Amino acid sequence: MSLAATAAVTLATGLIAVPVGHAADDPVDVVVDGNDVRADNVNGLTYKGLGVLSCNSTSNLLMDYKAEQPGRYWQLIRVLFGGENPLVNHVKVEMGSDTNTSTGADPATMRTADELADAARSPGFQLAADAKTVNPKLKVSILRWEMPRWVQLEWNKGTGKDEMYRWYKETLLDVYQKYGYMVDYVNPDKNETRSPDVSFVKWYKNTVVNDTEFADERYGIPAAERGAVADAYHRIKIVASDENNTLNMGPAMLSDADLFGIVDAAGYHYTTEDRRDGAADSDTYLPYTKLATGDNKYGQDKEVWYSEGTASFGYTDYRVNNTEGPNGASTGIGGVQSALDVANRLVKSYANSKRTHYIFQPAIGSFYEGAQYSHKELVSARDPWSGYLHYDAALYVMQQFTQFAKTGWENETNTAGIWRTVPEASRSGVSGTENVDGSNGAPSYMTLADPAKKDFSTVVVNDSDRSRTYRIKAENLRLGSDPTMEVWETRAADTGQRYDANFKHLVEETRPDTDGFYTYTVKPRSITTLTTLDKSADAATHQRLPKSGKRAVLDTDANGKRSNTRDGYLYADDFGYEEEGKVRVGRTFQPYLASRGNQPRYMVDQTGAWEVGGDGVLYQYMDQSMKDTAAWNRNTPNTTVGDFRWENYKASVDVSFPDRDGGLAALGVRQQKGMAISDAAYNLRIGPDGAWTFHEYGTAIAQGTVAAADGYRLAVEAKGAKVTAFVDGRAVAAYQDPTPQTEGRVKLGSGFHKTGFDNLKVETIGGYTPYAAAQLDNMDSAVSYEGTWSRKAALGDAMDWYRSTSTSTTAGASFTVPFRGTGVDVIGGNDGSAVLDVYVDGELIVPNAKTAATDKRLATYTLRGLPDGRHEVRFVLKSGKLVLDALTTVSGRDVDGAVDTAPIRRALTDVGSPEPGDYTDASWPVFARALAAAKAAEDGQRGLDTVGVEQITARLGAAYDQLVRRGGSAQ
Repeated sequence: MSLAATAAVTLATGLIAVPVGHAADDPVDVVVDGNDVRADNVNGLTYKGLGVLSCNSTSNLLMDYKAEQPGRYWQLIRVLFGGENPLVNHVKVEMGSDTNTSTGADPATMRTADELADAARSPGFQLAADAKTVNPKLKVSILRWEMPRWVQLEWNKGTGKDEMYRWYKETLLDVYQKYGYMVDYVNPDKNETRSPDVSFVKWYKNTVVNDTEFADERYGIPAAERGAVADAYHRIKIVASDENNTLNMGPAMLSDADLFGIVDAAGYHYTTEDRRDGAADSDTYLPYTKLATGDNKYGQDKEVWYSEGTASFGYTDYRVNNTEGPNGASTGIGGVQSALDVANRLVKSYANSKRTHYIFQPAIGSFYEGAQYSHKELVSARDPWSGYLHYDAALYVMQQFTQFAKTGWENETNTAGIWRTVPEASRSGVSGTENVDGSNGAPSYMTLADPAKKDFSTVVVNDSDRSRTYRIKAENLRLGSDPTMEVWETRAADTGQRYDANFKHLVEETRPDTDGFYTYTVKPRSITTLTTLDKSADAATHQRLPKSGKRAVLDTDANGKRSNTRDGYLYADDFGYEEEGKVRVGRTFQPYLASRGNQPRYMVDQTGAWEVGGDGVLYQYMDQSMKDTAAWNRNTPNTTVGDFRWENYKASVDVSFPDRDGGLAALGVRQQKGMAISDAAYNLRIGPDGAWTFHEYGTAIAQGTVAAADGYRLAVEAKGAKVTAFVDGRAVAAYQDPTPQTEGRVKLGSGFHKTGFDNLKVETIGGYTPYAAAQLDNMDSAVSYEGTWSRKAALGDAMDWYRSTSTSTTAGASFTVPFRGTGVDVIGGNDGSAVLDVYVDGELIVPNAKTAATDKRLATYTLRGLPDGRHEVRFVLKSGKLVLDALTTVSGRDVDGAVDTAPIRRALTDVGSPEPGDYTDASWPVFARALAAAKAAEDGQRGLDTVGVEQITARLGAAYDQLVRRGGSAQ
């Protein structure tokens, strides 16, 4: 709050008086009064900091980082969870049921009632075990969304409490046995319920407390350890109820003494607000504020969490190039859904509803892009084969909170020294409830203080385009003989500076004036921490985040393990993994498959139970008896593997049908987005009766029958626009796509029957470029623009790369991209109206180029066949509308095998030897360049591939047809 006189907290009622407004140019006065630092409040006002949520495949590829790039993986663990001021203090695990409830499917720890629990299937429990090696005090919590079918069937009858409890208990005990820790919190209720199941919450807690059975052989607990396990189990706390926007648990706790005593933490999602219903003394008026402050009828404080919220959307280093600010200016690291937006959520959710813990969904994006809710994370970890990790600048923004306070959970004796939040010195005037908007320049700040009253930090967020002056006064604090205040700031770079020049750096040291005020003017689009701590010489506070490294394409040897760009394989997997050694898990080392619950390498499941069996075959186990009907995204089982940059390749796999009741197996190629087998651009499906169908996405384009068999070898070959399907080595269908999808991963799919997959191979095709060498986002600083463009990152679509696009409808608008290689693709969802002039190295080579109507992430225009080398390509919009999402470039160095240049030679014969004097000066130069390019490529040139041959031939023909003879007649 601002001045104490106008922003006092009425502790007797738990209500915060609304402070007087500030004019835009008024300084913001903040009084940090030591008498307001409530050291006796050990739950509600202790600042717990940040948490990560692992669920719905968001962490799947982390297990591959650990196995393939252990150095990078453990560095990530240290960055997020380590040090004296950990960024993250909590791992929340959403229990999976093999169904897709968001971005994918997490495996069920128990698929049947008889199966022993296997917590190793869930990467979240292992992430927590690893995090605890650098932060033993880390908290772990669980909840569910849906449930395994064997639990669901009983739950639907109203008699499933015992089954639900058994699933939870056996999973928790398996976690304890495998990883050596007991989960701290359980939410017994369903994730994002709108009607909290209070009776089950009570029943569950009472059952936990009174449970004395730990000797069952299913648990595998040695007799000597059962007492310790029981003690830890009985200490499990309850969090409820993870509602999404509805706020019913707070009033329920205040009106129900038993429930109040049972629930330790109240959490809810995607709103910063408290309730304000009824009279000020009612249970529905600011219930969460009353819970946190302890100013309630029970006189006790409770934890209140923002138990699921988003991270910043896209990459901050891209979105600084947006034009969403006033008069087309950039919003820097700010704007809606930005790093500063998230910071404002933290501040506002505390100021308005006293939440002292924020959990990111997800903090780590370790699943393939193109799934629902892509690009909203703090760390991107999607290429375990290369070790590429992108640490977003939002991490620096979050460190402005966590590195200037002691965060976490207070101990039972209240001696851990966890800093308290100070309601009277915290305020948010930004607009919005979830995607908040600080462009109004309203005060937004949060104060944290040492319970011993020796130090404090005030975090100020200014997500507006104007400066704001803050005056902070300390009263009744024991600051010692040196009251110097340090000012730490994070904002975007100024013109001419390196990208991260202004990320979390010390900008000033100041002392109070004669009136006792520290005064500092906070810059636009920044977050600033004003602290009495002495951090100026602290190496950890100055530490830069690790560099991302190279995002190399997945291109391995025939074993799928080691990089090899010169053989005929892009990837292979026989699911035996003999080449893999043991993997570190927590403080132990385990065999590769056991360490990951038998999950296959590099695969991200969208639906289904995908697991390697004891015979070295990958099985999809979800059959009719396990089939779930409550999934959010309902699809038949499918899983995804590979690199989004793969282009021309042949994928093949052995399939088998061990389920006597039937089955279906599918193989798809060139998948860029979506979460169904039909999201692979070209997919072949077959059953044990031999009936097959070949699909473009979800549309059948060919079908037929081969002899019935227990298994088949399926293959799909995609080279340029031609796609061919094979069964047991015989081509059964071929398709020439007039608007082909050119890039994407491999998908495997099945019906709801146990189905086997083995000997997966992804092979290159002679004469074709196997993959794009690099991708540039439309917001990348390497891409330059001229003319009128709308460059948007806020509220972006998850199917746009990094949720950003650049759009123009203005004739003459252009963009230029420098690259090394033989071609470039223009990616974006377009209506096909755009007509372009294409210049290469300053010369027009394709006038009036038409674009294709394309879905998001697909190529609306491709340019191939350039000499291998450095180029600068400029695209000028002649008419229509162009949406630019990204650009991919190809390298001729990746082409193997012979390339047939006969089409070029035939085209040269067809055009003959025109004389320049016969044609107009306007039409001749384009033809001359096309002719020269064709002659240079006639006998082959470095990097030339079959698609390049086709385009060189087409450009020559088009340029010849567009020649205009002197006197006005067309060629």
